[in-house]
Amino acid sequence: MKLLRTAVVGLALYSASTLAEDCVAPDAPQIPNGASSTMEQMLAGQKAVKAFQTANIEYMGCLESGLSAAEAALKEASEEDEPAAKAKYDSAVETYNSAVSKEEEVAGQFNTEIREYKAANPG
Repeated sequence: MKLLRTAVVGLALYSASTLAEDCVAPDAPQIPNGASSTMEQMLAGQKAVKAFQTANIEYMGCLESGLSAAEAALKEASEEDEPAAKAKYDSAVETYNSAVSKEEEVAGQFNTEIREYKAANPG
């Protein structure tokens, strides 16, 4: 029975890492400089940010599969396999959280540049 549990945990860990490797993080867009950009450049920047956010949501959805598999493997892990399972789970959580942080960072940068644009172009 212990051998079967080890095999199941091993398969789950392999699946979690394989799924995460299949997920491709989108590149953050170039954010226009609000103080010196035209309205057209700001609109293009807004479109790029929205496209990034859509791609990032898809990426996080892909990561969720690996995160779920890593969590299941951790719950099923024997005492012997627990450190490896915990490391995989922690890595999956860190990757997911990084994707969330990146999206927040991009949105924050763009909002700052919108304020700069409005300050440079009153009226």
